[in-house]
Amino acid sequence: MKSTLWLVAAILAWASWTARADDALPYARNLQQDAQQAKSKNGVVLVAFVGSNCSYCETVLNEFLVPMNRNPDYQGKLVMRRVETTSFLNVRDFSGQQASHRDFAGQNGVRMVPTVMLFDTKGRILAKPLVGLTTVDYYGLYLDEAIDKAVAKVRRLMSGDAQGT
Repeated sequence: MKSTLWLVAAILAWASWTARADDALPYARNLQQDAQQAKSKNGVVLVAFVGSNCSYCETVLNEFLVPMNRNPDYQGKLVMRRVETTSFLNVRDFSGQQASHRDFAGQNGVRMVPTVMLFDTKGRILAKPLVGLTTVDYYGLYLDEAIDKAVAKVRRLMSGDAQGT
């Protein structure tokens, strides 16, 4: 009896942890609105294209993106969202058009998951997408480099706009 109660408690604890991890990187619903939020911090929109039952996607989410999304340093320069490439969940894209997650992924040329893309407020890709997960050891470095490049590009453009160029 005690072992059954322990098993049930362990399953419930695991389920509640998994639910919190899902909430830590919200699904894309309105990228136009997310872009405005990113613009307010002179930042970018990071979209993680993931698939269901994809162990590599889970690794990228749980080992990198969820902790980053909780980190104030990244919150100050990124708005992070998740797109399920096989889902028919609706999303308003950067231009205000409605599409399913599946269609949005196709419109952005996503053929393999996980794929991480960094966008400006108009939905333009700012850095080379990170496709797949070749090695966990270097993924964080590649991700940080892409983020830094994208944020620097946006901030350069914004400072140029402010100077009338």
